[in-house]
Amino acid sequence: MPVPTLPAPVAALVRELAELPGVAAVALGGSRAAGTERRDSDWDLGLYHRGGVDPEALRALGHPGYVSAPGEWGPIMDGGAWLTVGGLAVDVLYRDLDRIERWWEEAEAGRFEIVAQTGYLAGAPTYLPVGELALGVPLTGDLPRPGFPEALAEAAARRWEGAASAALTFAGLQARGGDAVGCAGMLAQAVLCAGHARVAGRREWVLNEKRLVARAGLEAAEPVLAAVGSTSDELCASVEAVGAVLGLEPLVVR
Repeated sequence: MPVPTLPAPVAALVRELAELPGVAAVALGGSRAAGTERRDSDWDLGLYHRGGVDPEALRALGHPGYVSAPGEWGPIMDGGAWLTVGGLAVDVLYRDLDRIERWWEEAEAGRFEIVAQTGYLAGAPTYLPVGELALGVPLTGDLPRPGFPEALAEAAARRWEGAASAALTFAGLQARGGDAVGCAGMLAQAVLCAGHARVAGRREWVLNEKRLVARAGLEAAEPVLAAVGSTSDELCASVEAVGAVLGLEPLVVR
């Protein structure tokens, strides 16, 4: 994969990061790595380490911004820094390479967990950082390049589809109770889970929920979610409409 030309301040930061204790590699991620960036997109740098990373060493580089403690942002995203470097917005993201390699081994066997993670409505799968390895662009150091395991494609599609059906069930319960917020939230979760199922079934990595609905071809659910209604009858109609878009039925619990 060709390495894009980095602005001089970003390239200098990469060299600084590579010298920090415990750092094994630095990789470009996000839209810049995928070639889908906008002019105002920030620069995402994965800071891959073994044995831990010292936020004080990162702060000592002297770049303005916020530097988190490891684990502060959740079990999957872990932590990092929002920096301004030479007038450019740069996100430095801690990535524990030993932990990710364990998650990769699990994914090869079709096993993964879905965990609560800040910024993720449907939850984040533990194979997400494995996808970052697959799609990111290494800038320093050596990093593995995982393919999408066949066992994971089958297991993830099945599990996410089940989660979508369960969310539809709870959306219906909220709808019958006239709870518009609860119903809308469960419907959004159902759509995102169904999106994960479709994309995983195609053996494609998902790194976040941005544009997941469009990638999965589920845009027809968007106008329903934009106007779910306020009465019980309106909400129940929205649940039925979203289920039709997803091609799924709510789980029958009794």
